[in-house]
Amino acid sequence: MADPHARRRVRRRRIPREGQQGRHRLAGRLTVADRPEDSMRVSRTIQGLGYAAPTALFVTVFFLLPLLLVGQMSLSDWPLLAGDRGTNAPENYTDVTASTLFWPAVRFTLLYTALVTVVLLGLALLLALLVQESRPGAGFYRTVYFLPGALGLASASLLFWGLYSPTTGPLSRLPQHLGLADDPVSFLGTPTSALLSTVFLVVWKFAGFYMLILLVGLQRIPHEVYEAARMDGASRAQTFRSITLPLLRPSLALSLLLCVTGSLLAFDQFFVLTKGGPDNSTVTVVQLIYREAFQRMDLGTAAALSIVVLGALLLLNALQFRGLRHADES
Repeated sequence: MADPHARRRVRRRRIPREGQQGRHRLAGRLTVADRPEDSMRVSRTIQGLGYAAPTALFVTVFFLLPLLLVGQMSLSDWPLLAGDRGTNAPENYTDVTASTLFWPAVRFTLLYTALVTVVLLGLALLLALLVQESRPGAGFYRTVYFLPGALGLASASLLFWGLYSPTTGPLSRLPQHLGLADDPVSFLGTPTSALLSTVFLVVWKFAGFYMLILLVGLQRIPHEVYEAARMDGASRAQTFRSITLPLLRPSLALSLLLCVTGSLLAFDQFFVLTKGGPDNSTVTVVQLIYREAFQRMDLGTAAALSIVVLGALLLLNALQFRGLRHADES
């Protein structure tokens, strides 16, 4: 006769074995369930690297490698066409500051930048305010203001060179036909007139572009804020000063950054209109780089000047970002 206590012991032994097997099955299921997530994570990482690879390759080939080459050239005696190449650091950097055109070019570039920034952003803000509301004809005027921005800067400069020409240009003969002058006006004949004529070209060319940036910022301001200000009895000047300008600060910051950087790197308009004249009074820093590289055939000095300009731009942009960050925090 079988012992009933032995059967109980056998049953008690089977229960933990089945429990262990169930736990092993559960662990196996969790492991199998986790594997697709790991493979999906790896595939997403590979996919992200694939998307970033073309941009990284583009930046490396067209920015980092040329920057390293320019740095090497700035520390070397590097003629444009032929000649011996050797290290001459820091002679190229001392030659830059010793040039008779360097400091006049820096002063003129800063003057041009300040003048263009104030006039251009002021006019762009005015145009953005004029076409802000959705009224009849607003879309037409937005298109008309933006159309000059679709024209290349070199092409626009060539167009204005023809308009300013004292022999064939209609603008130079207009004051004579109106009886305001006895002879055709030379818009590019004096340093002041050449500067103002170039500023007029740049403002005509880029006012619509910056108007579009500021218009996007204006349209992001909620109308409820203006309605609340009207209900409180605020005037238009108070609304503009207390609501529009503070809420438009990001768009103004972007426009200021683009305008200052583009003005400091001005080249096309002066190269086509004035060629640095009269008497080297409109030579910009980038024009000075061009002269060192392609007229004096000295790529080493031109590269050193390029590094100096790059460092100044980085410092200026860092100061602008810092000032804007402090303004936002306050």
